[in-house]
Amino acid sequence: MNENFESYSTTKYVVRAKIEVDGVVEKSDVVGAIFGQTEGLLGEELDIRELQKTGRIGRIQVSIDSKGGKSTGIITIPSSLDKIETAILTAALETVDRVGPCLARVSMAKIEDVRDEKRKSIINRATHILRAWEDDVIPESQRISEEVIKAARIGVIIKYGKDQLPAGPEINESETIIVVEGRADVLNLLKHGFRNVIAVEGTSIPETIVNISRKKTAIAFVDGDRGGEIVLKELLQLTEIDYVARAPPNREVEELSRKEIIKELRNKIPIEQYLEGYEKPRMEVKSVKRPTKVAPKKKKKSAQVPEPLIDSAENISETSEAVLFNEELNSIDSMPVSELTNKLQSIDGVHAIVFDGVITQRLSDIASEKNVKYLIGARLGKITKKPLDIELLTFQDILT
Repeated sequence: MNENFESYSTTKYVVRAKIEVDGVVEKSDVVGAIFGQTEGLLGEELDIRELQKTGRIGRIQVSIDSKGGKSTGIITIPSSLDKIETAILTAALETVDRVGPCLARVSMAKIEDVRDEKRKSIINRATHILRAWEDDVIPESQRISEEVIKAARIGVIIKYGKDQLPAGPEINESETIIVVEGRADVLNLLKHGFRNVIAVEGTSIPETIVNISRKKTAIAFVDGDRGGEIVLKELLQLTEIDYVARAPPNREVEELSRKEIIKELRNKIPIEQYLEGYEKPRMEVKSVKRPTKVAPKKKKKSAQVPEPLIDSAENISETSEAVLFNEELNSIDSMPVSELTNKLQSIDGVHAIVFDGVITQRLSDIASEKNVKYLIGARLGKITKKPLDIELLTFQDILT
C-alpha cells in the first residue's frame, strides 16, 4: 500500500474495484457516477455521501486510463466500517453501470485489511511479554486482561492540542470536525461511529479550538438548552465555525441516539445563514408549492431572467428549498437549503440555482467555480467580492 491510508488510525479496510467504460471519461465522471447511482440505494445509514461527510469512509480515489476509445481503471475507497458494511458498500459499487452516457462495468478487485501488520506486531510483542513474565506475575493475568479490556473500551479518546481536549482519533486526519461541549458528548458520538469530534470543555473557548477551526470545516453541535446557547455564542465570537447544529429542545448531545445525531447533523445550518437570523425548522423541510396568485406577477425587464427560473422562485418562496437547473433550464436536483453549499461542490453541469435562502460570499464563490450563470436567492448577504461571471439576483429583483 503506497497511499496514506496507514495514517488514518481508524481505517480498517481498503476497497479496490476495477472499472471498465465503453468510452473516454475522466476521474470526476466516475466519482459523480458513484455518488449519483448509489444515492438512496442503501438507506440513510449507508449512503456513500453521508458516510464520507461523517468520516466513516475516506475520499474516493480513481485512477483511469483511456485507450482506443475505452477507459479502464481502479476505484479505491478507505473504510472504517465493519466487515459486513464494507461488503455491502463494495456490492453497491458494482451496481454502477454507466458513467455519463457510456456503458460501464465495476467489479471488486480485492478488499485489503490494513490492520494485518498491526495484528502481526501485536502478536509478536504479546508473545515476547508473556515469555518475559516472572512466575509470580502469572496469577495476576486475569486481572490484567480485565484492565486491558476496560482501557481499550475508552482508549479511542485522545487528548488533543496544548489544552489536552478530549477528542476522537480522527481529529487530525478529517477535513471536517464536530465541536461539542464536553467529554460525555465526545463519548456518545464515538460510540455511534463519529470519530472526528472534539470538546470545548467549558464556556471559555480554548485556543486549541480557535486554531483548529481556522484550518478545518467546523460544525458546532451543542445542547438544545440555555447552556448550549451560551457555548454557541462564545464559539461564534472567537472561532471560525462553518455550520451550526443543535440537539432537540431541552435535550443534550450526550443522550442522543445515532439516528438523532445523524438527523441533527444533516439539518445543520450554514453559519452565514445563522448569522443572518435564518431560522430553520427542526424537522426536514418538504417542498411545498405556494397557492397560485390571483394577480399576475410582474417581471423586472432589466434582469432578463429565463421564465423557468422566475416560476421556480415563486414556487419555492418560504419553503427553505433549493432547485438546480441545467443549461436547458430543466430541473436536475433539489434539496434543503442547508445542504446546498456542500452538495453543490460535487455536482457538475449546473447552469442556474434558485433557493429560498441567503446568497453568501462562500456560496457565490463555489457557484462561480462550478460555472453557474444564475444564482437567485431570497436575500443577498454581505458580498465583498462579486464574481464577474455570475448573475446574483434576489426574489425581489425578479418577482416585482
